[in-house]
Amino acid sequence: MTTSGELSVKPSLQFVLSHPAHLLSFGFGSGLARKAPGTFGTLVAFPIYWYLAPRLSDELFILVLIWAFAIGVWVCDKTGKALGVADYGGIVWDEIVAMLLVLFFTPPGWLWALLAFALFRFFDIVKPPPIRYFDSNWHGGLGVMFDDLLAAGYALLCLSIIKSLLP
Repeated sequence: MTTSGELSVKPSLQFVLSHPAHLLSFGFGSGLARKAPGTFGTLVAFPIYWYLAPRLSDELFILVLIWAFAIGVWVCDKTGKALGVADYGGIVWDEIVAMLLVLFFTPPGWLWALLAFALFRFFDIVKPPPIRYFDSNWHGGLGVMFDDLLAAGYALLCLSIIKSLLP
C-alpha cells in the first residue's frame, strides 16, 4: 500500500456503498467529487455540526468528536487498504472530523464560520510544519486523521488571535 500511487480499486459509488467504512471515509459520497474532494468533504461537516450542536451538551459533543476520530482511524485505514493508497484524496472523514472540531470552537456567525473554513482548508492544503512531517511519515488511519487534527489546531489558533484583536 502506498501513500500516493496506483489504486487497486477505482473509487465509485458502488465502492463507497459496499462497506460502512467506505461510506464514512468517503464522507457519505462527498469524497467522490472529481475536483477538490477535501473541500467537499470539509463542507459536509457544516450540516452535521448544525444538527448536532444544538442537541448535545458541550461535553457530549467532545465525546462524539473523540469517537469520530477513533472510528476515523479504523475506517480510513480500512478504506486506504482496500484502495491500495493509504491517504487517497477521496478519503475525507479526516476533514469532516477536524472541521467539526474547528466549528465547535468557532465564534457564532456566518463570517466566523467562513473564516474557519478558509483557515482550515488553507492549513490542510499547505501543510506547514509539523503537519507535513506527520502527513509524510505517519501512515495508515492514524496518519490520515492526525495531520488534519493539526491543521484544525492551526486554524483555531488563528481564529483565537483574530478574535483577540477585535474590539
